[in-house]
Amino acid sequence: MLPVDFIESMRQQLGNEAELLLRALETEPVTSIRLNSKLDVLTFECDTDEVPWHMDGYYLSERPQFTLDPLFHAGCYYVQEASSMFLQQVLEQYVDTSSIVLDLCAAPGGKSTLISEYLGRDGLLLSNEVVRQRVFILSENIQKWGNGNTVVTHNTAAEYGERCKHLFDCILVDAPCSGEGMFRKDEQARNEWSLKAVKMCAERQRSILMDVWDALKPGGVLIYSTCTFNEEENEKNVEWLAETLGASVLPIDHDPSWGITEGSMGYHFYPHKTKGEGLYICALRKHEGIVEPIKVKSPKKEANMPHPEYMPVMRSWLQHPDDWAVRYSDRFATAYPFKYKEIIDWLSTQLTCISTGFGLGEERGKGIAPQHSLSMLKDLRKEAFPTVALSREHALSYLRTEALVLNDVPLGLVLLTYEGVPLGFAKNVGNRMNNLYPNEWRIRKQL
Repeated sequence: MLPVDFIESMRQQLGNEAELLLRALETEPVTSIRLNSKLDVLTFECDTDEVPWHMDGYYLSERPQFTLDPLFHAGCYYVQEASSMFLQQVLEQYVDTSSIVLDLCAAPGGKSTLISEYLGRDGLLLSNEVVRQRVFILSENIQKWGNGNTVVTHNTAAEYGERCKHLFDCILVDAPCSGEGMFRKDEQARNEWSLKAVKMCAERQRSILMDVWDALKPGGVLIYSTCTFNEEENEKNVEWLAETLGASVLPIDHDPSWGITEGSMGYHFYPHKTKGEGLYICALRKHEGIVEPIKVKSPKKEANMPHPEYMPVMRSWLQHPDDWAVRYSDRFATAYPFKYKEIIDWLSTQLTCISTGFGLGEERGKGIAPQHSLSMLKDLRKEAFPTVALSREHALSYLRTEALVLNDVPLGLVLLTYEGVPLGFAKNVGNRMNNLYPNEWRIRKQL
């Protein structure tokens, strides 16, 4: 049952069209995915259709058991609402691929992985989540996507505004909201909705925008989005931002056949007109001004360094070793984009970094072993390790961190793959195979 006050508010906002929206919210939600470049072709045994505003987005006619698909755990695709993929259009129109971008409210990581893919090797993404329980799933999804151009942080909007003044070319604020756009698929969102909650969300959204505003460069682009319909959290907040903080609303080109509704400021995705869940999105350009350069100070050199023999070994694991800087701390080596070494080293002293680039190696005994995130990296040189192809049954067993019984496997460390895509590492010690898949990532669901 939809909340009565919500029904009335939509009738006031949309007039006669409200009944079409209300009926649409009682229908089954659609399922959509966005492919990673790790995967060349769709492997789903159901009908598919393209998401028109993203070249790698697809609708699925049925919802598979994603948890039981090894390619899902390998980061070959992300299960994402089709409406959210429209972010790609905004990026293409207003954000250069060499930009430094902040995704402020990023968990679980759908929009961050999209931004990461868009930036590729040229740009840098800081993907932030303020809720500690959610920041680790964000880091996991970023690592599985495998680009290595992302720093995952756990900070408040105010900390970014205070410590990273004028750093970012673009900031995405996918703000916490009342969730009206999720009513079709989330019963809890319906139960928790109220006019009071809408007002509270709108106030919190303004506070977040105010706090992070100084982190955006003059002339930079702020992308504001919510998964809700009401004007209080959308147009009115954008109007306040433009007038109070100083910004101009930008038009976003789109095909009329996509069914997107243009509001007084920004754009709405209504489920009765577009194939997806509810979304509001708006792009604004911050007014020009004097850019205050960040005073980057290199941190003190770390005393703990790897054995001289380890570095060439670790670099041999990478296709483009010169693209990566390596930091070593407490037996662990982390690699991150060399292009942004200075700024990332400085950010590591200013912010709470959960993951920086990707884990490269770990010192074990008298040697160095690869970390699991290396197996997810697109820049992994697979030829550096003996490779063992797994069946679906064995792949799922590995992803549950179960003991593996495999024949004709070379001794030592091996890279396990499924359909040609790396899943992770295992070690054959002769009488058994040590499963090295991260325990916290394991599949808990049974067949």
